Amino acid sequence: MRHAHEDPELLALVHRYVTPDRRYLKLSGSLLRLTKPERAQFTRRLGEAADEITPHELGILLEGGWRERRTAAWLIAVARRAEFRERLGELLLASEVCCAGQAYCVALATFGTEADSDFLAAYLDRYLLRPDLYYDQAPALGALLHLDTKLGADHAARFLTPAGLWQQWIDGPPSKQHHDPHYYGGIIDQLCVIADESSSHRKARDQER
Repeated sequence: MRHAHEDPELLALVHRYVTPDRRYLKLSGSLLRLTKPERAQFTRRLGEAADEITPHELGILLEGGWRERRTAAWLIAVARRAEFRERLGELLLASEVCCAGQAYCVALATFGTEADSDFLAAYLDRYLLRPDLYYDQAPALGALLHLDTKLGADHAARFLTPAGLWQQWIDGPPSKQHHDPHYYGGIIDQLCVIADESSSHRKARDQER
């Protein structure tokens, strides 16, 4: 893992893409609490950043800590850079850092293919067996439900059977805040809408050139 305080190349990218307006903090569920003007401004700037950053720079951010990885995953989602699918899937499965997994799930959900469902299902197969780990099981299931709707599939069903893996994870310690999987599906749906709004700003900018 690269650390910005000892890596000038990474630090420059952090100053340019991660910390402006505390972007890395807002790229979470708090996005849903922005006012309409705040959201319009945020999505416009996020779209601009996604348009400016290069694949090489995204790769560098994905080697950093959770702030850098979360931001990179969102920029990948907004720009629909599906060439990062494998990398994001690997990072999700590895779960090396906290606070970035939901962003990986959002990116996979925006790509919208069966390959993305496969990564999410693989994550759930591994981490729903660990009720003691409160990682990104909820956003991963939410993203899988989102993709099921988008693809007309039913990949989430096997996790949601009575006494199935989801219920086993929910029942295990520590206690989990929400039990309804469709609550998490709704969160991912809304975050994907924000990614779409940011992507629209990016496309409009391209057309103006």
